Amino acid sequence: MYDILIKENIERQEILLIENGFLSERIVVEKPQENIEGNIYIGKVQNVIPGLQAAFVNIGDNKNAFIHLKDVLPKVDESLDPALKDDINIKDVIKPGMELLVQVKRTENSKKGAKVSTHISLSGKYVVLMPNANFITVSQKIEDKAECERLKSIIKELLPENMGAIMRTSSENKSTDILKEDVENLCQEWNKIAKKAKSEKNIPCLIYNGNSIIKRIFNDFVDREIRSIVVENRETYSQIKQLAKDIPNVKLSLDSNLDTYYDIQRQIEQIEKRKIWLKCGGFITIDKTEALTAIDVNSGKYIGTKNLEQTVLQVNKEATIEIAKQLKLRDIGGIIIIDYIDMQEKENKEKIENLLKDELKKDRSKTQVMGFTKLNLMEMTRKHIN
Repeated sequence: MYDILIKENIERQEILLIENGFLSERIVVEKPQENIEGNIYIGKVQNVIPGLQAAFVNIGDNKNAFIHLKDVLPKVDESLDPALKDDINIKDVIKPGMELLVQVKRTENSKKGAKVSTHISLSGKYVVLMPNANFITVSQKIEDKAECERLKSIIKELLPENMGAIMRTSSENKSTDILKEDVENLCQEWNKIAKKAKSEKNIPCLIYNGNSIIKRIFNDFVDREIRSIVVENRETYSQIKQLAKDIPNVKLSLDSNLDTYYDIQRQIEQIEKRKIWLKCGGFITIDKTEALTAIDVNSGKYIGTKNLEQTVLQVNKEATIEIAKQLKLRDIGGIIIIDYIDMQEKENKEKIENLLKDELKKDRSKTQVMGFTKLNLMEMTRKHIN
């Protein structure tokens, strides 16, 4: 059972997802630093850099956006991991002054401009529509092979020509009619975008605003039981009222002070700490750097049993569950290195790796576990929710 609290002030918006009374996710949107990820623009190529196989595109933002050759060439199924052909030169694909319809895949920061791609994707409740793609994939979190084939068969019949799709985890066991409605809505949205792009004369320009974090949350939680939504801001309340129409029996209310709900301020303070204690007496520490996030597991006060290997395994198990939880709570993205307490038995390492993968299935974000390195460090990656 989920409750959604949306706190706002002049500087930022906080979206708090409460699961059975406990803070499950916290998404912070800084208002002065506008997030343009997901937006679609008509941009103009400014200059091409052959040495990087990349170019810079003016999308009307403070800094020119960066686009790589692979994001200009036709999109392929990434699960097949195709190699980029060495004989293709970006100068033969795009030229300065050329107009491109692009979507922002990563918003700009203080050091770099936005990263864009010509591979447009529109996310619905159950389907991600990919115009001008020719393949269909299914979320890796759907493990039933028969269900994957069923979804592929259905969506193949529903998609217009020159359209690809990714079946989201929420599409599992959904009927043809439900999927059809989602595809039709996305196709209508794409037709509006394509029509506007064709008629637009002022280049560069924004064609589609696709960065609504609230809308994305509603899409992601379409299959989860939402009990209540509480909002501080009256304008946001009006926006939520429209989106909440599709959620049965949800209680929507306006309250100017959300700090009293679920002792929320204390829970927020806890997730901002570097050290997190485990129930067994061990603890983990989380340290972010510019390149990666390092997580260290320590036995702390836990003395366990007479068997050292079992003691270590118990701490590592509790740490794994907490790490998966903290990654969501803090929305940690990029490269993540976990320094577990050393285990001697290969079987125990496999248990920890499998447990981590299982816990990460609860995460809405895309994650990838690479496994233990020769130095007994666990490598993984996670994509930011926002």
